[in-house]
Amino acid sequence: MRIYDIIDKKRKGKPLSDEEIRFFVKGYTDGSVADYQAAALAMAVCCNGMDEREVVTLTLAMRDSGDTVDLSRFGNLSADKHSTGGVGDKTSLIIAPIVASQGGRLAKMSGRGLGHTGGTIDKLESIKGFRTTLSPEEFMEQTEKVGLAIIGQSGNLAPADKKLYALRDVTATVESIPLIASSIMSKKLAAGAHSIVLDVKTGSGAFMKTVDDARALARCMVDIGKAAGRNVAAVITDMDTPLGYAIGNALEVREAVGILRGEGCKALREVCYTLSAKLIELCLSVSEEESRERVRDAVESGAALECFRKWVEAQGGDASFVDDLSLLPQAEAKCEVYAPQDGYICSMDAMEIGSACVMLGAGREKKDDEIDYAAGIVLAARTGDRVSKGDLIATLYAKSEDIAKAAMGRFAGAIKFGDEPPEKRPLVYDVVE
Repeated sequence: MRIYDIIDKKRKGKPLSDEEIRFFVKGYTDGSVADYQAAALAMAVCCNGMDEREVVTLTLAMRDSGDTVDLSRFGNLSADKHSTGGVGDKTSLIIAPIVASQGGRLAKMSGRGLGHTGGTIDKLESIKGFRTTLSPEEFMEQTEKVGLAIIGQSGNLAPADKKLYALRDVTATVESIPLIASSIMSKKLAAGAHSIVLDVKTGSGAFMKTVDDARALARCMVDIGKAAGRNVAAVITDMDTPLGYAIGNALEVREAVGILRGEGCKALREVCYTLSAKLIELCLSVSEEESRERVRDAVESGAALECFRKWVEAQGGDASFVDDLSLLPQAEAKCEVYAPQDGYICSMDAMEIGSACVMLGAGREKKDDEIDYAAGIVLAARTGDRVSKGDLIATLYAKSEDIAKAAMGRFAGAIKFGDEPPEKRPLVYDVVE
């Protein structure tokens, strides 16, 4: 078998056999397939696609290219949630303690932010003392005891995907549903959870700009999960506007605590409750109605917030900020943005707002950039709100006033005003099962 023949076959639009796909993944992982050959095959897939069997085989081969986590001791209770990335997306900080407080066992590996999207690990590291690295024994023990552990991606999970992902990023082959789906699901399957909810974002701040593309990606990932014997569902949610009011690490932790108290942004709460209910439904095998009731009870009774507190303490964090949010990192400077006219906020370009946050220091343009945990943006108004000239729209936080002012233009350019209210977009478009 030769990689040349495999590339040529896919270039001609023909389906690859399981053996050919596994040959490619093994060869690319061990180095016998060169980067330029992998790039050629990725481009052929990008142009000609893959059928369901090919995508499943590719995903499982990448999953099996390295280590896997064994969560079988938790059975169906082992749960995971994945978001395809967004701006102001602090849902994991809210969903995880809600699900764990109801008996789920959420053992999760998360990533850092890069570009306009934030990362769960960066948000957690804004908490004083919080450890995002645990030994395998600590990881399992904490999941057993607290019901919840979230750590940075570690070990040798899906190394084939890691190599291919980096290659796709520089060869214009990122936007391929078979390659996106296999990349996400190879890591999710390697991480071991039996019940998985996928939050597939759509809109200006998401990789999937249209609902149809998001639905196609969701369907592909759910089919992969089912073929691997997992309980999987995908929820398609809006990312045309930042999620919630806060964008930035410590600011998002603050907002997450508010939601767990039963306060805060209605839109953020609705998305988190929907995702939490779907995950509880999967891992506890209860009805949709009961799962939604459990979510409400978890928040109203304080059980979810108490679970959040125990989780922070278990991973070495100082949980006193739960009662006094001023103990979270505070920015040294701030600048306020005011409405330049009367009217409605017609749109807020989430990607541009995320980029403004990077300028403030809350995100990274390169993997080794340092994060300012206190930096970010707090919105005072959202898409659809009526404002008067001079009303506060947002506050930008940074290490210095100069940094904050430099990002103001980027942020202001992301907001569009009009005389008529915009058409209302759903927060949740669809559930794919």
